[in-house]
Amino acid sequence: MDQVMQRLRQFRDDRDWKQFHNPKDLAVALSIEAGELLEAFLWKAPEAANPEKVKEELADVLAYALLLSDAYGFDVQKIVLEKIERNEAKYPIDKARGSAKKYTEL
Repeated sequence: MDQVMQRLRQFRDDRDWKQFHNPKDLAVALSIEAGELLEAFLWKAPEAANPEKVKEELADVLAYALLLSDAYGFDVQKIVLEKIERNEAKYPIDKARGSAKKYTEL
């Protein structure tokens, strides 16, 4: 992950784009790229989506998410593991297994 972050920062900095990469604009870009990812599935069965298009858009989503976490100085591994722990408490296996219900409905 360190190599990925280093390359993202270098790509950004070589182009003097850090000035545009404030948290708000990174969040907006992330949302836009997520919409483009959804577009790959629009009006298709899930398996009919073009895997190359999904891969390309997913890379954009991940890149902006990583840059946003970097802007705040977040440790990506730590925040994801913490979120998994919170979700484990909200969605106990005995209640949530096989269910798509929200934790408030379990």
